[in-house]
Amino acid sequence: MDCELLATCSALGYLEGDTYHKEFDCLESVKDLIRYLRHEDDSRDVRQQLGAGQILQHDLLPLIIQHGQDKALFDACIRLMVNLTQPAMLCFGKVPDDPVFRHHFLQVTSHLQAYKAAFASERVFGVLSETLYNVLQLDWEQRQEEDNLLIERILLLVRNVLHVPADPCEEMKVDDDASIHDRVLWAIHMSGFDDLIKFLASAQSEQQWSLHVLEIISLMFRDQTPEALVSAGQARSAEEKHKDSQELESLRQKEQAERRSRTFQRGTRHSRFGGSYVVQGLKSIADKDVIYHKNIHNFKNYTHDMGKAVRRVPKRNRRMQECNEKRRSALNVRLFLREFCVDFLENCYNRLMYLVKESLIREQSEQHDETYYLWALSFFMALNRGNGFRADLVSETMSIRAFHFIERNITNYYEMILTERKEASSWSRRMHLALKAYQELLLTVNEMDQSQDENIRHSSQVIKSNIFYMMEYREIFVTLLRKYDETKQPHSYLKDLVESTHLFLRMLERFCKGRRNLIVQKKRVKRRKSRAGKKQSAPQPSPEALEEIWVVVSEELKMTGFKLTQSLTESIVPFDAASEIPLEDQRTEAMVRVQDVLLTKQGPEALALLRAARDVWPEDDVFGSADVEPEEELELLKQILHANLPRSTQPEPEQDPEEEDDAAAAALEEEEMESVQVSETEFNFLDFIKRFANPAVVRPYVLLLKTYSKNSPHTNHCVARMLHRVAVDLKMDALLYQLSVFHLFNRILNDAAAAAYKELVTFIKFVLGRFFKLAATNDKAFVEMLFWKNVGAVREMTEGYSKDGEGKTPAWTEEEEEELRRLYEEHRHSDDPDIVETLLPLLSNSNRNRRQVVVQLVHMGLAESSKELKKQKKGTRIVLWTEEQEEELQMLFEEFKDSDDVLGNILKKITAKRSRARVVDKLLSMGLVSERRELYKKRSRGAPGKSSGRGMTEEDFLAGISQEFPDGLDEREDDDDGGDDDDDDDEEEESAASEEEEEQERGRSNKGGRKSLTSPVVRADVGSMVSSLQEAGMSDALHWLQRCLKRTADDRDADGLSQPVPLAPFSQPYEDAMEHKGFQKLLRKLGIRPPANEQESFWRIPAKLSSSQLRCAAGSLDQRDALPESGHVPEEHTGPSEDLQQPQEDEQDKKEKKKSSKQRTKAMKELLLTRKRKHHTSEDSAPISAASPPDNMAAKRVNKKKSKRSRVLDDDGGEEEVVRGGDKEDKENDSAAAMELDRDADSDQESVSAPPKRRRKVAIIDEEEEED
Repeated sequence: MDCELLATCSALGYLEGDTYHKEFDCLESVKDLIRYLRHEDDSRDVRQQLGAGQILQHDLLPLIIQHGQDKALFDACIRLMVNLTQPAMLCFGKVPDDPVFRHHFLQVTSHLQAYKAAFASERVFGVLSETLYNVLQLDWEQRQEEDNLLIERILLLVRNVLHVPADPCEEMKVDDDASIHDRVLWAIHMSGFDDLIKFLASAQSEQQWSLHVLEIISLMFRDQTPEALVSAGQARSAEEKHKDSQELESLRQKEQAERRSRTFQRGTRHSRFGGSYVVQGLKSIADKDVIYHKNIHNFKNYTHDMGKAVRRVPKRNRRMQECNEKRRSALNVRLFLREFCVDFLENCYNRLMYLVKESLIREQSEQHDETYYLWALSFFMALNRGNGFRADLVSETMSIRAFHFIERNITNYYEMILTERKEASSWSRRMHLALKAYQELLLTVNEMDQSQDENIRHSSQVIKSNIFYMMEYREIFVTLLRKYDETKQPHSYLKDLVESTHLFLRMLERFCKGRRNLIVQKKRVKRRKSRAGKKQSAPQPSPEALEEIWVVVSEELKMTGFKLTQSLTESIVPFDAASEIPLEDQRTEAMVRVQDVLLTKQGPEALALLRAARDVWPEDDVFGSADVEPEEELELLKQILHANLPRSTQPEPEQDPEEEDDAAAAALEEEEMESVQVSETEFNFLDFIKRFANPAVVRPYVLLLKTYSKNSPHTNHCVARMLHRVAVDLKMDALLYQLSVFHLFNRILNDAAAAAYKELVTFIKFVLGRFFKLAATNDKAFVEMLFWKNVGAVREMTEGYSKDGEGKTPAWTEEEEEELRRLYEEHRHSDDPDIVETLLPLLSNSNRNRRQVVVQLVHMGLAESSKELKKQKKGTRIVLWTEEQEEELQMLFEEFKDSDDVLGNILKKITAKRSRARVVDKLLSMGLVSERRELYKKRSRGAPGKSSGRGMTEEDFLAGISQEFPDGLDEREDDDDGGDDDDDDDEEEESAASEEEEEQERGRSNKGGRKSLTSPVVRADVGSMVSSLQEAGMSDALHWLQRCLKRTADDRDADGLSQPVPLAPFSQPYEDAMEHKGFQKLLRKLGIRPPANEQESFWRIPAKLSSSQLRCAAGSLDQRDALPESGHVPEEHTGPSEDLQQPQEDEQDKKEKKKSSKQRTKAMKELLLTRKRKHHTSEDSAPISAASPPDNMAAKRVNKKKSKRSRVLDDDGGEEEVVRGGDKEDKENDSAAAMELDRDADSDQESVSAPPKRRRKVAIIDEEEEED
């Protein structure tokens, strides 16, 4: 030891027995040691000398135990111990490659292991616990900066001690024996330090220590597994006993089989006679049969590699070594850790994980701290599953955010493996940790599916719908399997990856089976090739094209009389004053500019540029003489147009480096945004499984199967299930026709314990049977076994090989290229919207398709990219109506306006074919029709059920006033959500078709095939539901539903569009009502459909419900008030509801009164018509005859009386007095209406028996008259 260092250590004090006597300058000596450590060299000599002198064991620990009351000395000792126990990896940065520094690294590690053994003392952790407890007792306002530093240093000291790795040479402990780490954990437990850890994890005021606490907890459970802790102190379950008995039985069978094989190998003669044998058919090096000199019973193990030296595998190709194996701690330690985990889950887990996650997202943590978060997530969620699963204990990490966080980290770790090859092993371990966390999330979701709680099962369905919807979560396992590299990732990683893939596929398959269709997100990456340096020069126009250009330019110049505007003359500058090229050398560039302007058919600009260049370069009359005539200028321009001028590439102007970086970043961002296209598609599970039919995916499974004897039964089952999906479900068993795979199959079949692998043996026999069946017809099957095959090779192997050159695109000859160029130049300026479709029939080779022509045009430079030649989608091009087409449409309308199908006849006869929606819009804009319903297909008046000669029932009459709801509408899927935004015509045609289908539904319901919502039976059902819900205290929710229905009806009338409208409750009473069974039954009765799947959260008003149907549904919610049993209208029910009479502003009040007036008018109309119907049904009337004009007048008189009554009820002032005083007048009006009905009985019967469509039209006209 160095002299100064030795003297400083001696000045600390001395130990006499169990008592430590400190020196006078002990504090200064401790500070000197801290100063020495701060200035040590790269070999960490000071640290090594202090470790060899055992300063921590003999001086520092006794100081804090016996002199802990000296606060300054205690703080200094803690500082020094934190420095001394710092991990060796942090001291050296990494494991040194140099042998000398590697020796120093091992020395520091051995000293740390000695320190850890010294800390395995209850007295040491007792002092630390007491000190930490006293500091934590202080309130936040009373704490000083030194107190916070002391808390942090104590936590760091415990972290450093727990981080010290075990010495495998010194600690040769068996399971259930106490190691040094177990002794440290027991000291922590006996001192109560574990309770302080739980307090720091749960206390709201101590959240700044969350990362330190999580790191300490992860190091405490470093050697533990959740399964071992769950089973600690408990009897083995029946499942565990059965599993152990199976393993024992397989081992017994294997041992018996080996014993039998050894018996068969014993020869009948003595062992000194080995014998020599000639192996026929097996050639040796000398091209003769092999001579075998050993016992014939061992011949099955013979290979040509016997006796050869084993080749050394390069370091970069070696398999990655596994991490340290887990060991089982002593029972008392496991029991204490299990109790700690249970308390931590119940009181600390959710809060601590939330704080750590926030710190990681905000980057307030150290590098790689996310690994502790990933470990804690996988460990405690696994322990929660095994210890009586409770979803509320791990709710913080059971979310889509957790899936996204882990998926992002897995991607990042894999990228770092590729970039930092020297640190690939560290990144691989982190990636394995993230994969374990992802696997545990899936296992927890699967456990939630089996819960007895309906809410938990619903939450799992929501989570699954999200992770199955996002493409990143679905494709992650396919990507990881394809990217597996055994040199960078251990065998345990592959095992967890295969088991996680098996679990994910099983969950996805089960999720898809319960649904007709599953919509998922699809992302397509468009890789755009860089065109830098590949742009070809513009092709020289042909002489014919130049002649056409010149004709246009010359005519334009002659029309202007060779006169130029002043603004054009002043704006033209023939040279670039800022250019580095001298002015004299820019003359050629000016000539090229004139030619370019002429090629764009800009005659005046070209003439102005020519005259400006003549003024700048008058010498040699290159641009003409000063007194040149206009005709000579015209000839000069023609010569410039036809000249073959040399063109030079101008250097790009230099940019500022910062501007270049900004431009590059913007271009890169724009390219990234444009390169990914997100869309939605219907998911097919079998198509998804096809992603695994790839040799890059099958190879890792075969690699894992090679260790089948060491794998668990579940792992072998996962491998066999995936290979079964590929070979049986996809019928791609030829992917397994590979020599190394068959060699492995042979090893499994010949295994003495093959009976323990029944699933594998059955599958292997199936694959071999298929192969030998194929080999009987394909003589190349045995050669194909030498290679891994892709899907194309598998198809050729099983279905037959294609001939050479078959299926390849024939090359373009020079004559075909010239023909294509000529045709393109002829038609490029035509008005054809799709030039490729024009060129295809003109080509001499009729076998060329559109794609070949487009690729060739781009290759020849005639088109900039294939986007320019993209086929225009239907409906994306707006074609205007010409005057002739409008006249034709008007003529056709006048011709067919009295027919049963106006629109259908017009579409058949019109010359310019357009979509149904376009024609309807044009008829509306021209004023030929006022509304779309006038174009509906009319029904035949002789149809059964419309005018059958009998009196009309109440059901049919009310069905005529308001359009009914199709029964069972909520059970059908809403088709308005799916569609292509790019195809407007298709959408409009679909909407028109839906309107026609809706009209057909009305016709069917009018025939009596379905019950309307306005029928008495259905109205009675709705009325009973409304009454029961009002008694249950849901009146507010019913009024809210009524307002939503009316608002939706008004919006559909105003916009003319019908889209599904969600019912979103934004207050607690409405949310409670939406969860009520009776309220949901009412919604279904009204035609409102529930959420279709987990991706929808709210009930929706379907798009197929018209505005009249919605108003009818809203009115049915008040039908108890509108149709009383007594036959008269109660006073309290004639006005609006109390919710609509709240004091508001004047304008809003007027609108509400006007709206309620309309509702009351409608209710009164229905009441009077119901009385009229009752009156006529009491008389056995004769068949109904045709209508007459006086009947309409009588109906109008009745309507006027109803409107008068509604106006009386709507009077603002003195409403109660008016109603009471108006009773007599109301009775008189009612009696007068009855007399009118008696007098005009035939008229009433005639109007009642009118067709439903006519009745609706009359009712609408009456309402409009009342509004006027």
